Amino acid sequence: MKFVSLQPAAVIALLVTAVLVVPAFAQPAWPSRQIRFVVPFPPGGPSDVVARIVAPRLQDRLGQPVVVDNRPGAGTQIGTEFVAKSAPDGYTLFLGSIVHAINVGLYAKLPYDPMKDFTMITVLAATPSLLVVHPSLPVKSVADLIALGKKRPGELSFASSSNGSSNHLAGELLKTMAGFQMQHVPYKGSPQAHVDLLGGHVQLMFDSMLSVLPLVKSGRLRAIAVTSAKRSSVLPEVPAVSETLPGFDVVGWHGLMAPAGLPKPVIDRLYAETVKVINEPETRERFLQLGGTPGGLPPEEFVAYVRAEITKWGRVIKASGARVD
Repeated sequence: MKFVSLQPAAVIALLVTAVLVVPAFAQPAWPSRQIRFVVPFPPGGPSDVVARIVAPRLQDRLGQPVVVDNRPGAGTQIGTEFVAKSAPDGYTLFLGSIVHAINVGLYAKLPYDPMKDFTMITVLAATPSLLVVHPSLPVKSVADLIALGKKRPGELSFASSSNGSSNHLAGELLKTMAGFQMQHVPYKGSPQAHVDLLGGHVQLMFDSMLSVLPLVKSGRLRAIAVTSAKRSSVLPEVPAVSETLPGFDVVGWHGLMAPAGLPKPVIDRLYAETVKVINEPETRERFLQLGGTPGGLPPEEFVAYVRAEITKWGRVIKASGARVD
C-alpha cells in the first residue's frame, strides 16, 4: 500500500475546502423552524385580522408554525423597528400597512428606513374604510355631516386608532376638503376607540371595513360613506365620500414584508406560497365578506406601490398640518 505525501500548502487547501463545504451541506432548508409574523398593532384591528387569516394557511403550505406576534406602540414604530433590526433569515415576517407609508411624513425622524430596511413581498389585501357615526348623531350622509360640522364648529369629535393612523388622516382630509373643524380623539387601537364610539363619547370615526362592518350590520353604528373612490360591492347602498367631495380616496393596505437582505430563494418561495393562500376560495371569500380586496402584487410592483404611497401621504400630511412629534 502506497501513502501519498502531501505538501503543507496542499493540506491547508484541503482543510479550507472542508470548512467551506461542510456548512453548505449542514445548512437546513428553509423553513426548518417556527416563523414569527410581527404585527405592529394591538390584537383585533384590521391588520391583525388579516394576519390571522393568512398565518394558519401559510403555515399549512410552509410546513412550519407561523405565529402572529403583536408588538404595538409608538405609532407602529416599536414592532417595525424590531423587524428592521432582525436577521434576514426568513424567520421574522412583518405585516406592513398604509401606516408604514404615512409615518415617513408624520415623524421628523424614524428609527428605521421604511424602504431600505425592508424586503417587500406582496400585498395581502386592500381595505377601504367606512365613515361611521353613532346612531344618535342626526346625520345620514356626508353632506349632513358637513352641514352639522359647520353649524357646530369644533363640537363634533372623531376617534382614531392612534395619532397618525390612516383613520386619523382620513378625518383630517375630510376637515380640510370640507372646510369645517372637529376634534380628534386618538386611542391605543381601533377596539378601544370602538368602545367610546359605541358609548356615544365620540360621534364618528373612519375605520377599516374589516373592523367596523360587523358593528354596522348589527345596527350599533351607522355607515354614511365608504372612503374608496367608488362604492364597495359589499355595501353598494352606501355612497363614497367622493360623491360629495370629489377626489377623496383613502384605501388601506396590508402587506407581507421582511427585513432587508432576505435571500431571493426565500422571497420567491414566500411570494409563491402567499399568492396561493390569497387565491384560495376560502381566503378570498373571507376577505370579501369583511370588505377587503385580495392582493397579490409581485415584489417589484409592491416596492413601487409603497414609494407612491409615501409620496401621496406626505402631501396629505403637509396640507393638513398633522404632526405627532
